[in-house]
Amino acid sequence: MTNPKLATLRRSISDMLARRGQPAEFADEDSLFDSGLLDSASAVNILLELESTFGIDLGDPDFDISQIDSFAEITQLAESRS
Repeated sequence: MTNPKLATLRRSISDMLARRGQPAEFADEDSLFDSGLLDSASAVNILLELESTFGIDLGDPDFDISQIDSFAEITQLAESRS
């Protein structure tokens, strides 16, 4: 991973998983929310980080919350808005 902002976000997600008693390691394609690994509070934290770090407008009509279920989707979202 070459993008330091995405690397920081990945570490944040790993920390969230560990705090919930889940393994901190996860694959890019692993479901984070539909699987129940993370909860709505974690989603809010990820959304805030996407907004502040990547400038993603959460009020954008094209934004869909399902775009953050996996790190691969989060990466795609972040890179498409950069």
